[in-house]
Amino acid sequence: MAAEKLKKVKIVVLGDSGVGKSVLVHLICHKEVLSHPAWTVGCSVEVKLHDHGLSGSSTSSYFVELWDIGGSPNHRKGRAVFYQQVNGIILVHDLTNRKSHSHLVKWLAEFHQAQGRDGGSRNGRSFLSDSRSDLEYDPERFADQEVPILIVGTKQDQVSSDKVPISSVAGAVSMNVDCTDVRQFAVDSQKMIGINKFFDKVIERRFFPSLNV
Repeated sequence: MAAEKLKKVKIVVLGDSGVGKSVLVHLICHKEVLSHPAWTVGCSVEVKLHDHGLSGSSTSSYFVELWDIGGSPNHRKGRAVFYQQVNGIILVHDLTNRKSHSHLVKWLAEFHQAQGRDGGSRNGRSFLSDSRSDLEYDPERFADQEVPILIVGTKQDQVSSDKVPISSVAGAVSMNVDCTDVRQFAVDSQKMIGINKFFDKVIERRFFPSLNV
């Protein structure tokens, strides 16, 4: 199939500066460690070819666009342009930095505000808590979120298992990775199988909505 005929999905990769978003995206797309990652200014886009097949049907290929969004708080207002027509979200935090984990809800709030729907709302309900300041997020109002979410904790090799924070975002799938270990991103690895299942969910939500009824 010619490349121009392939369908595509857009996934934004969000999280604080320095948590390892660029390294993660590079590993997913190229199966190699990014030796000298640079700070992302604005946005960097990588594309991965993903094979998806429904039960009883042949496999089709899709382009998965991974939009690595720069995490500097100074660029918050300028990021809104990257949040349009998004089909999936990967939230990234650093397991050695608990603050980066607590900030994930603010990243979700920023994303929803950029949608321009009543300040980030669905079915008339705001994603922001009425009693909190700007970009504070109410997780109870996120249970019916339409955009699939994957939460990834990086630097797994630097923490003990009992110090790993547990995600509380409704409907999200979570995993922790060591981005210095290429083996974790091998095709048949548990981590990559989980990532590919997330890609499948994003594609099905975008192109096969009847499966989500």
